[in-house]
Amino acid sequence: MGVRQIAAAVPTAAARARSVLAAAWTCGVTTDVGQDDLVAAHRVAAEDGTVRITAPAESVLAAAVLCAPHGRPTTLLEFADVAPVPVRDRVRARVWLSGELVPDGEELVLRTERAVLQTRTERIGIDLDELAATDPDPLTLAEPRLLTHLADSHPEAVEQLTRLVTPDSLHRVVRVQPLAVDRHGLTLRLERARGQADVRIPFHSPADDLASLTERMHCLLASAQSVSRRGR
Repeated sequence: MGVRQIAAAVPTAAARARSVLAAAWTCGVTTDVGQDDLVAAHRVAAEDGTVRITAPAESVLAAAVLCAPHGRPTTLLEFADVAPVPVRDRVRARVWLSGELVPDGEELVLRTERAVLQTRTERIGIDLDELAATDPDPLTLAEPRLLTHLADSHPEAVEQLTRLVTPDSLHRVVRVQPLAVDRHGLTLRLERARGQADVRIPFHSPADDLASLTERMHCLLASAQSVSRRGR
């Protein structure tokens, strides 16, 4: 018996990228004069995903602004999506934005010319108009708390959910951890002595807030219990 694939909807590349941008605390910066990692130096406009950066005085970015024509350096920004639960290969995705940084008061605004999402399996170019028009997943900011609570306080529920996964997928699995959750479903990381795999368990309909997520999770657990009663 396999995972209940109910037209397994997944976030679009634009939605995934917006979610990464919304949750990221750090960003990597590459300019003509070097590379740097900035912590808590950027913010993302909720209405269109525009990235705004405050360049620390001693940073590579500040030097690039001084050296660039008109103080507008061509820049590549990298944002990492890191799993909140400790697993192997914790980086779930990366987003790269490239373009020109334009001064605006004490901040620099990125005029994005290209956006790319890199997942564990593919690299996707994102249409900039679609990126600007797409909202982050509604569970993005709550996801770290939700996943760590599930892993730390309800390991038995995580184990129970594996009943919704094909038995062959569980061969030689030594540990299961919740890897990600979004409005469309839950992803589990199946770790083996050598290697790992991810399996997605979709919700019966999108969860747009914590109350609906709770209902979706209860439905998954009920389905898992049903599988146990019927036998596999």
